[in-house]
Amino acid sequence: MSKKIWIGIVITALGLAAAACSSSNETNANTNANSNASDTATTTTTTTGPDNSEITTTTDKNGVKTETRTFKNNPRVSKVVVTTRDGNRTAKVYSASGEEKETNDPNVLQATGDAIADGAGWVKDKSVTAADKTKEGAITAKDKTVDTSKKVADKTVDTSKKVADKTVDTSKKVADKTVEGVK
Repeated sequence: MSKKIWIGIVITALGLAAAACSSSNETNANTNANSNASDTATTTTTTTGPDNSEITTTTDKNGVKTETRTFKNNPRVSKVVVTTRDGNRTAKVYSASGEEKETNDPNVLQATGDAIADGAGWVKDKSVTAADKTKEGAITAKDKTVDTSKKVADKTVDTSKKVADKTVDTSKKVADKTVEGVK
C-alpha cells in the first residue's frame, strides 16, 4: 500500500477516537448537571413592584430567601437585594453606576427609587434640577409677556378713544367758527 492510504487510515482512526471521547465527556457532564439540579431545589417567583420595578423572590433548599427588586428606568438606583438567612435580614442597594451600599430600611422593597437613593446618600442629578428651573423660568417669562401685551393693547384702545373724542370736539369748534364767520 502506498503512504497516502496509510496516512488517510490513521487520520480517520484518530478522528473517530476523538469523537468517541467527546460524546463520553458530554454524557458525564449531563449526568453531573442533573444530579446537581436535584440537590438544589429552589423556588422562584416574579411580581411587579412599585415605581416601575420588578421583584424576583428565590428560596433555596436551605431556606435562604433572596428578594431582588430591579428598577427598569430609575437613573439613581438599579436594584435592591434583600437576603433573609436564619431570620437575619440584610439589604443592599445598587446605584445605576454600580456602587453598592447596605441599608436598614425595612420598606426597601416598597419605597420609591428616589427615596431609596436618598437613604443611601446618592445625590440627585443636578442637571435635571437645572432643566426644571429653566422650564419654570420660560413659563414665567411667557406669562409676563402675555400680561404686558394685554396692558399695551388696553392702553392703545384708551388712547385711540381719547384721540377720536378730541378730533370730534375740535371738528365741532371749527364748524361752529365757520358758521359764525359766514353769518
